[in-house]
Amino acid sequence: MAEITLTRFDEVRDAYRQKGLKQALYDAAGVIMADTVLTLWGDEHRRRRRLENRLFRRDTFEHYERDLLPVAVDEVLDPAAASGRGDVVPLARRIVVNLTAAAAGVDRSEGTPAETDRLYSYAVKFSEGATAVHSTRDPAELRAEVVEALERWDEDFFGPSLARRTGLFERFATGEVAEDDLPRDVLTVLVRNQDSLDLPRDVIRREVAFYMLAGMHSTGAATTHAVHGAFGWFDHHPDDRKRMLDDPVFLQHCVHESMRLHPASPVARREAVEPATLRDGTEMKVGDTVVMDLWSANRDTEVFGADADRFNPLRDIRDDVPRWGHTFGGGRHACIGMELDGGVPADETTGAPILLGTVALILRGLLARGAQPDPDDPPQQDPNITRVWWGRYPVVFR
Repeated sequence: MAEITLTRFDEVRDAYRQKGLKQALYDAAGVIMADTVLTLWGDEHRRRRRLENRLFRRDTFEHYERDLLPVAVDEVLDPAAASGRGDVVPLARRIVVNLTAAAAGVDRSEGTPAETDRLYSYAVKFSEGATAVHSTRDPAELRAEVVEALERWDEDFFGPSLARRTGLFERFATGEVAEDDLPRDVLTVLVRNQDSLDLPRDVIRREVAFYMLAGMHSTGAATTHAVHGAFGWFDHHPDDRKRMLDDPVFLQHCVHESMRLHPASPVARREAVEPATLRDGTEMKVGDTVVMDLWSANRDTEVFGADADRFNPLRDIRDDVPRWGHTFGGGRHACIGMELDGGVPADETTGAPILLGTVALILRGLLARGAQPDPDDPPQQDPNITRVWWGRYPVVFR
């Protein structure tokens, strides 16, 4: 079977829109990703995506940005700032882990730091499993660790969360519980539609684990890249540190520019399940694969300018191109949480204000507390993954 690689922005966009190409990047991550919304294709994907999309609306984003994220940012960053130093990688992950767990439907019965630590450790291990295709570790060893973590997480968190929602729906059926009393999360949606979607328990478990890991994993990585991009920009534009705090549009552009340069996955992969014709006329047969080089496509000089490989939040971009490029994917598998992570620009037509998004809020929280690179402890790449991925990013607060 043939494998085609695409590196240009418009070629990748066209491939994302092809109906006959299905997701093919996560075959090595089946232990955590099999039959999740990210890997499904066709009618199964449409049905599940349609149900879960209802959870990701503007009013939900407003609730997160107004009521939940500021509290989470303060709880994590205030102690770090008081101590004078911290590491952006675990700080960002800890800010979002409880929020993404709540959106997924993972209950926290204790509400203690120790419980958050356990949840955090599970999410980190699930993230390792999800990125197995780019891991430098022994595949069998990694898979065994993820399987063990899933079982412990099931006993610790998922099983009790599932039981509570099952009980709620039994009481809902008898009129003891009102519609407004049901949780608004992914697990609730899946339990409510379990029969119509024909979902076994293990698939529901993986779907909830996927949502929990995806939010923490991608947000933590995007935040660290945004911090690095901002620090580098300040080296040559020191006055823009204050601008980034005062101007929400500029702050959001900085985040989107970093997201463009550092997509969560450097590539996307699709397999032809029916004959397809690519933008350049290439004919794909069933079983052929196309690798979309997002790293290169997001740095296409014909779209993003001669300095496309540099961080420049002031760059001009044509109207039909998102400032973050292809970082959130496209077509049927566009990231369902992209607006929660990247925010929503102000809408002049409706008067709706700008929503900064999770990454921008964390970045602003760090800058507001005086975060700077630690001169005695430089950041380091994660040695266990081939992606451009920060393993440590120490900062000091001044």
